[in-house]
Amino acid sequence: MDKEKLGLIAGNGKFPLVFARKAKHNGFRVVAAGIKGDTSFGLRLFVDKLAMFYVGQLGELFTYFQNEGITKVLMAGQVNPENLFDPKIKFDQAFTKIFQAIKDRKADTIFMAIADELRSRGMELVDSTFLLQENLAPKGTLTRRGPSALELEDIAFGRTLAKMMGGIDVGQTVVVKEKAIVAIEAMEGTDRAISRGGRIAQKGAVVIKMSKPNQDLRFDVPVIGPRTVRTMIRARIACLAIEQGKTIIIHKEKCLQMANRAGICIVSV
Repeated sequence: MDKEKLGLIAGNGKFPLVFARKAKHNGFRVVAAGIKGDTSFGLRLFVDKLAMFYVGQLGELFTYFQNEGITKVLMAGQVNPENLFDPKIKFDQAFTKIFQAIKDRKADTIFMAIADELRSRGMELVDSTFLLQENLAPKGTLTRRGPSALELEDIAFGRTLAKMMGGIDVGQTVVVKEKAIVAIEAMEGTDRAISRGGRIAQKGAVVIKMSKPNQDLRFDVPVIGPRTVRTMIRARIACLAIEQGKTIIIHKEKCLQMANRAGICIVSV
């Protein structure tokens, strides 16, 4: 009997690779659609088929999945947001139709419209946490060093801010130092927000990354990984707070080893 197929819309970072390996381990065939300029060619090693598309080629991407008999699709990894404003990027009819129909270009608005278009073509967008329950952050302090009293105050302060920002779909991450807001994530993404906050705070800031109050698990689920920790080390960040049960940790052991060597606290609240 043929193995069940899964469609994978793969952005950048390690998330698509981690998911593809897990899916293969669980007996699925993975048909991936990569984004040119974002998706690692290393993904080819872990999927049954990979085709690359420009950001604006949604119609071709949808047709690719339909021709492969895909009925379930998962999104993993970010797409460079600068592509939305690059004059060299040409949007096909399907992408143009979506952009003309949506009321704004917030992440949830765009992803929801893509999910609706997939559904209209007989495909279901499934939760990004599918098969990755073991990668979800457990509650508590994950590193050797726990948060200090001052860091706990910043976490409580920043958590409220992060939830407020998530509620209006601005971003998931805030950088705080001594209850001063030094950076809020917008379209640039978590790593750039951390870098910007680190430059302003100099050292010792706290990063808080939370899910949205009404997080749709099909897209834009909070993710951290070694790249996040490397960015924190360069920015001289002291502590990272994430949300237990709603944050995917990529390569958890490596993340914690890096954080422990740097004296960074990672806590899941």
